[in-house]
Amino acid sequence: MGHTITLKSMDQLHIRDFRSWLAVRSGQNLNKTSTARALSAVRGLFKWMNREQLINNHALDILRTPKKAHAVPKALTKEEAQQVMDQSSELQDDTWVGLRDQAVLLLLYGCGLRISEALDLNQDDAPQKGQDFLRVMGKRNKERLVPILPVVAEAISIYQASCPFVKAPDSPLFFGVKGKRLSPRIIQLQTQKLRGLLGLPETATPHALRHSFATHLLSNGGDLRAIQELLGHNSLSTTQRYTDVDADELLKVYDKAHPSAKK
Repeated sequence: MGHTITLKSMDQLHIRDFRSWLAVRSGQNLNKTSTARALSAVRGLFKWMNREQLINNHALDILRTPKKAHAVPKALTKEEAQQVMDQSSELQDDTWVGLRDQAVLLLLYGCGLRISEALDLNQDDAPQKGQDFLRVMGKRNKERLVPILPVVAEAISIYQASCPFVKAPDSPLFFGVKGKRLSPRIIQLQTQKLRGLLGLPETATPHALRHSFATHLLSNGGDLRAIQELLGHNSLSTTQRYTDVDADELLKVYDKAHPSAKK
C-alpha cells in the first residue's frame, strides 16, 4: 500500500530501494535510455535536497547508471545509396548548390567521412588531379588519410568550378549560399527531402551514409581493421558493430563458400 512521500521517507531510502525500483522498470520492458533519464532526474533531485540540507541521503552516489545498449547502425542498401547519390544534385534551384550537396554526400558514402569532417575541409584540402588520398582531421584532432575514389574527386572538382565564391586556400571547401562555411543542418534538410522523394526510411540520414560505407565494404570482404582506420575509430569494438548489421550477408557468404556448409 502506498503512502505519502515525505522528506523523512526520502531520507530513509536505501540503495536496495533504488535497485528495486530499477528492477521494476526492467520488468516492465521499459527502454534503457528512458530508465537512464529517469535515474538522472531522481539523482539530480537528491543532490539538490542534500545540498539544501533538506535530507542527508547519498545512496544514489554509489548506484551505477544502467548501461545503454549501443544502437545498431542503420545502413542503406546499395541501391538506396546509389539513388541518393544520383538524385542529390537535383533538389536545388541553383546548379552549383546541387553539385555541392552531391559532392558532400559522396564524401560521406564514398570515403566514410563524418559530416563534420567533410564540412571542415578547406580549399587546400581538396583532392588534386591524380591524388589518391584525402587528408582528414577527425575527432580529438586525429589526422588520417582516406583513399578517395575518382568519382568523388571528380564531383568535388565539378562543384568547385561552378561555385561563385572566391576560393582562397584557407577558405571553406563547401560554401553556403551566403558565402559562409556550409552548415550541417543544410545537408540534413536535403537528406530529409531525399527521403521523401525516394521513399526511404527515417533512418536514412547523412550519418547513415557513413554507416553504409562501412557496411558495404564489410559485405564485399573488407578487413575490419582497415575499415577501423578508414572510419577513424580509436577502438576496434566500435567498428565491430557493423558485423551485427551485416550478419545476414555474412551468413549468405558462409552458406555459399564455406566447405562445411554443404555437408
